[in-house]
Amino acid sequence: MAADAPRSNFIRHIIDKDLASGKHSSVHTRFPPEPNGFLHIGHAKSIVLNFGIAEDYQGTCNLRFDDTNPLKEKVDYVNSIQEDVRWLGYQWQGEPRYSSNYFDQLHAYAVELIEKGLAYVDFSSQDEMREMRGTLKEPGTNSPYRDTPVAENLQHFADMTAGKFEEGKAALRAKIDMSSPFMCMRDPVIYRVRFAHHHQTGDKWCVYPMYDFTHCISDALEGITHSLCTLEFQDNRRLYDWVLDNISIDCHPQQIEFSRLNLQYTVMSKRKLNELVEEGKVSGWNDPRMPTIAGMRRRGYTPSSVREFCHRIGVTKMDNQVEMSMLEACLRDELNHGAPRAMAVIDPVRLVIENYPEGEVEQLQAPNHPSDESMGSREVPFAREIYIEREDFRESANKKYKRLVLEKEVRLRNAYVIKAERVEKDAEGNITTIFCSYDPDTLGKDPADGRKVKGVIHWVAAAHAKPAEFRLYDRLFQVPNPAAEEDFFSTLNPDSLRVQHGFVEPSMATAEAEKPYQFERIGYFCADNQDSTPEHLVFNQTVGLRDTWNDEA
Repeated sequence: MAADAPRSNFIRHIIDKDLASGKHSSVHTRFPPEPNGFLHIGHAKSIVLNFGIAEDYQGTCNLRFDDTNPLKEKVDYVNSIQEDVRWLGYQWQGEPRYSSNYFDQLHAYAVELIEKGLAYVDFSSQDEMREMRGTLKEPGTNSPYRDTPVAENLQHFADMTAGKFEEGKAALRAKIDMSSPFMCMRDPVIYRVRFAHHHQTGDKWCVYPMYDFTHCISDALEGITHSLCTLEFQDNRRLYDWVLDNISIDCHPQQIEFSRLNLQYTVMSKRKLNELVEEGKVSGWNDPRMPTIAGMRRRGYTPSSVREFCHRIGVTKMDNQVEMSMLEACLRDELNHGAPRAMAVIDPVRLVIENYPEGEVEQLQAPNHPSDESMGSREVPFAREIYIEREDFRESANKKYKRLVLEKEVRLRNAYVIKAERVEKDAEGNITTIFCSYDPDTLGKDPADGRKVKGVIHWVAAAHAKPAEFRLYDRLFQVPNPAAEEDFFSTLNPDSLRVQHGFVEPSMATAEAEKPYQFERIGYFCADNQDSTPEHLVFNQTVGLRDTWNDEA
């Protein structure tokens, strides 16, 4: 992958200082997703940051699955995460890693903490632990099991490991400080009983380490130099450091926090995204309306546009909401220059050119890009009967309307000038056919007598066009911050998906899935990577030609 231009930020300043001082001679980062769902645009920010820093400093970046909760994890998620990282243009160092690779070492470190009198087995219920934890204003109270002798704790933990306690009946807690102003330091649980089959370790274990205990040790075992995470883990840095300071391990990575990505008109919580899927509000994790990488890919987003967006929003410690239009602008900027053009009619009305020879078909030349000759051209069939957009014709209109009007002329894109003569309607008064004449001397040039034709509309030849389904997307939610609502389902946009049936020019019959095209005068589209076939073409709207959301809001 061609390297993106580095953007300076406070994390890079820290790394520069560490390298200059000799604290580190190289940079080693990691991307540590939990395999309990599909990655979304917020994860893309972390991927671009971690892998991008490793590339820019000629360092390495690991992909590590923090797989400590087998109840919510699936191999399907593991596979999708690897695919998403590769799609974004990155490759991790060596084989994918798993926190479960270190379960033996993690268990040994837990035993070490017990032996040092820094961990104990607690038989309190979850409600009792919650009560003893205290509040932000009041300190917690010690568990009655806090001073259990080391030998007994070692036996209890061995019994937990042997499966002698039911789930919820025993937990291993770190012995830190129940009066700490940081809730995460009030004797957090570091191991719990789980009788669950693990996708990597099978049924070997019935005790599993908690994330906060696992994460820091996994970082250290892998020799990570800079452990980058989002701001919600800022307080947990104290636990991260406490664990590493109190076990016999040589490496102590530095945890650095940055603000997570909050994107308007969507949700970033895996739990909420999962609810959308489970409740059937979307068609799946890869629904093109979802902020998941799989959904964005299916919709036609490109890896480079996503990376550019992550660079533009920057890396700071300040939480904020990013406008959806900023993401769309990155994509629109790229596709304007790189997407080949084609013609499609999504709401067709029949048009007959009465003075065009019946049965004749011309193969007209159309450029694949109006300002890039290197992209070549294609043949587009032209005949007596064509389809145009229904909104591109009016029986009467004012001078501001630059499309087809009765008794007025307009140019067909890459073809002739036509004039509307009359219409035919059905019993309800809907126009079914527009009858026109054409000027045969206007192919590629203006009318000879100097007539000015200002409007240009697109079209497809009726006999040669391919039927297609068009999926038109809008914001998934009606409010900028749906996560703040008591019932975020209530803010779903009922018009987030509209389906139209129309036609595309014949060259689109072999359109490659996910490859973006500009359907002239309509927007950017791509063939759906799941539902589109040569027999049933399906095109997803990627983004409009311009940002109309703010105009309508």
